[in-house]
Amino acid sequence: MRSGPGSVSCVGMGRPSLVSFPLLLILTACANGPAPRPGPLAIATWPFGRFATEQAISEFAGGGSRLDAVEAGIREIERRSSDGSVGLGGRPNAAGYPQLDACIMDGPGHRAGSVAALEGIPHPITAARQVMERSRHVMLAGEGARWFAVEHGVEAVDIGDLDAEKRAWVEGHRDADVDRAGHDTIALLVLDAAGHVAGGCSTSGAGGKLPGRVGDSPILGSGLYVDDEVGAAGATGLGENVMRYCGTFLVVEFMRQGMPPQTACEEVVHRIARLDPRGYDLDICFIALDKLGRYGAAASSQRFPFAVATGADAELLHVERVVPRSLQ
Repeated sequence: MRSGPGSVSCVGMGRPSLVSFPLLLILTACANGPAPRPGPLAIATWPFGRFATEQAISEFAGGGSRLDAVEAGIREIERRSSDGSVGLGGRPNAAGYPQLDACIMDGPGHRAGSVAALEGIPHPITAARQVMERSRHVMLAGEGARWFAVEHGVEAVDIGDLDAEKRAWVEGHRDADVDRAGHDTIALLVLDAAGHVAGGCSTSGAGGKLPGRVGDSPILGSGLYVDDEVGAAGATGLGENVMRYCGTFLVVEFMRQGMPPQTACEEVVHRIARLDPRGYDLDICFIALDKLGRYGAAASSQRFPFAVATGADAELLHVERVVPRSLQ
């Protein structure tokens, strides 16, 4: 498949292209009814998503569940603090310390867990899973989220020094030159061999954000949405521009209407651009997969790399930014 705006291309291919696989599935479906599922399959945002998808597939190979695969894949990126945008090594907020967001969602039963503005927890994705599996809630934030995580055995680090950091910022004694570059997210979606879907997100959020700021990543329907009847979608980029339009929920709903994942991702970018005063200057990207194992991605403002794996090795793919339509 040739590269171009809205199309998917392969980078550094070491084996036959995965990009042609969705087309094969579509042709098979037309000729023989429902297409076969290729699961397990994993798709993740950004070049560092390759490590997440490889870890997820490895977890499946070892007998792990789809939630195990999601958690293991995202924990690997949190461990690496990839791109200064995930984990405790991510860019600090305006007060000089990291606050982390994460969520996880399972297709069957629409189960979900989420944590926001979390301090001193190296693996917020594990905290989010604990919220889902060991509480009657969906989302916990701030001090309460940390307390719950620690109470349930999630790894934690001491945050005793944060009080002084916070006081210094409130009193105006911190350096105003805060690193504001970057706001990437690891969003990871998986399809298991039985045809069920799950997904997760984790981020340290926008560099230099106000303390307490929560982006799209832990918000169901914004940074992540999973529906076992249809498929799943994840988002990355400037969270506020995803949150205000429930971006991943909309991607999944477009797939429910019959759009393949690639088209659904592109249509959501076009929808938001038409409604938003910024037009296509949104800095948002989406990935998606459906129950047939088809996948896609779209970006509003840039060339967007993402990773896909069905075997031990992941392929690094990309899409060019969508071709703008008239905003009239």
